[in-house]
Amino acid sequence: MPAKAKWAQIADQIREQIASGALAPGEKLPSTAQMKEKHGVSQVVVRQAVLVLQTQGWVEGVPGVGVFVAEELPNAPDR
Repeated sequence: MPAKAKWAQIADQIREQIASGALAPGEKLPSTAQMKEKHGVSQVVVRQAVLVLQTQGWVEGVPGVGVFVAEELPNAPDR
């Protein structure tokens, strides 16, 4: 099976952190620059991961402020 795209791997990691409670509802995610450095990827890759999570309802972006874990999570396995 082909390797999963980097943006998908990052989205999976963030989703797992939210589902496990490591990132709580309302908590701010690391900045794009921090995630870019941590994962060794481009800004475009980080933004794609965040966009997917926003589309799925896991996170909410506030322009000029940051990205936060959604208050109401979509079908979190342990909630």
